[in-house]
Amino acid sequence: MSSTKTNPGYFFEDYHVGQILNHATPRTLHDGDVAMYQALYGPRFAMQSARTFGAFVALDDLITFHAVFGKTVPDISLNAVANLGYAEGRFLARAQSGDTIHSVSEVIGLKENSNEKTGIVWVRTHGYANGDRPVLEYVRWVMVRKRDTSAPAPETVVPDLAKAVEAEDLQVPEGLDWSNYDFAMAGEPHRWGDYEVGEIIDHVDGVTLTDPEHMMATRLWQNTAKVHFDVTARPDGKRLIYGGHIISMARALSFNGLANAQLIAGINAGAHANPAMAGDTVYAWSEVLDKAETTNPHVGALRLRLVATKVNAGELRGEDGKYLPDVLLDLDYWVLIPR
Repeated sequence: MSSTKTNPGYFFEDYHVGQILNHATPRTLHDGDVAMYQALYGPRFAMQSARTFGAFVALDDLITFHAVFGKTVPDISLNAVANLGYAEGRFLARAQSGDTIHSVSEVIGLKENSNEKTGIVWVRTHGYANGDRPVLEYVRWVMVRKRDTSAPAPETVVPDLAKAVEAEDLQVPEGLDWSNYDFAMAGEPHRWGDYEVGEIIDHVDGVTLTDPEHMMATRLWQNTAKVHFDVTARPDGKRLIYGGHIISMARALSFNGLANAQLIAGINAGAHANPAMAGDTVYAWSEVLDKAETTNPHVGALRLRLVATKVNAGELRGEDGKYLPDVLLDLDYWVLIPR
């Protein structure tokens, strides 16, 4: 027995370029979300840990990311095989406890895969706080199943995306004052000028993933993708770890060596290189890709590659140019750090 009242989610053939998706349901963020985030990942960045650290107070940037992302899942990735990548991400304003978040996406690209069973969907998502204040925008692309493999493929449109967000387009929060930044309380002395392009930072620590924690995290953000919960959704009978869980875990691990990288300003590119499962132990390393000044004389920007891996720091691709099988995440992003 079936009902027309239930929502099976969108399949690849349901999308068209230019389609606008207003995602349900708005979500109000509270201090409880901060506590849960701390419990799940254990980040130690001072600005998100202590209200007494500086005059600027905001939720962790990845709490905003997860809240915005989670809203999009029922309309974009409920029937996804995998979330493939990110581009052109900018944190436009910082969410505060008490803000209500909602998301809107536009379909900007479509391409059926050669197996004719799945296709790639590109969307540009905007996150808003309290109705109309932009807090985040990004592009992501997802591999989505077809409902009917014989359905005709839509016209192929592959969007032309920027390789990186320009440094001058990064938003430095108004009122951010690092003129008297307390490096001792932040945990490390390293500032913008101490990092060199090409430098590799091994973050040393590792965390073994479990099913309960990633399912709790995925529920926290109201991410309903079947592959994270239902063992029948994948042929191997395993739950796929939510890619955002790996991002947050790697970001938390990066504190050791990047403790003063207090704010995420942009996401240039990102790939979930290989699936992560319960039992995997995650390590992280970073490479400094670029440096830039900002309009704030006390704030610099670092462009970093953050890699989550199950093996040694510095190893990313094989001789064939493909990601090594133990690489889980390759994230190219901008952070703000004291000068």
